[in-house]
Amino acid sequence: GSASEGFSRANINASIQESLARFAPVAEAARARGVPVRGYVSCVVECPYDGAVAPGAVARVVAALRDMGCYEVSLGDTIGRGTPAAAQRMVDAVAERVPVERLAVHFHDTYGQALANILAVIERGIVAIDSSVAGLGGCPYADGASGNVASEDVLYMLDGLGIETGVNLSRLVAAGALICETLGRRSGSRVALAMAGGPE
Repeated sequence: GSASEGFSRANINASIQESLARFAPVAEAARARGVPVRGYVSCVVECPYDGAVAPGAVARVVAALRDMGCYEVSLGDTIGRGTPAAAQRMVDAVAERVPVERLAVHFHDTYGQALANILAVIERGIVAIDSSVAGLGGCPYADGASGNVASEDVLYMLDGLGIETGVNLSRLVAAGALICETLGRRSGSRVALAMAGGPE
């Protein structure tokens, strides 16, 4: 779902309330079958249509997803315009309604702020981070939005902070290189490019 009306209508042709009404029976059916449900909220900082998104609006959508039975809700900076202070304000507002242990983050790196934002919300207690090998991904409904933050870059930062992840950086870089070669595109990971000897 989305925290902004404009993006909700552009992305799934429904208002926020209509989207939540659509999600409810899906979540209920999953719970009845013992299937865990993870929620996602897009445009938690800014929206390409509505501009800045109020932290309270994000908190309301996250709380609704929690009430549907989502074990965790990921907070997505869909267009990558978030800054550390804005990310912290948003997480603080959401954490007033949903425990931080049930939150994750999903930052795109359009403006080069993803790692700084991740570090900022780690300081607020976030421990679940969505990322994408080689920075693959993006949003077709947000002009100019680049891919997700690269898993290799996140892992390098976490390793530097002494945070144990159980992920092998060299193997992750190799996987990203294989995927990029298959897709015929350059990696979006600065760490992968540096480990490979720099950009071609």
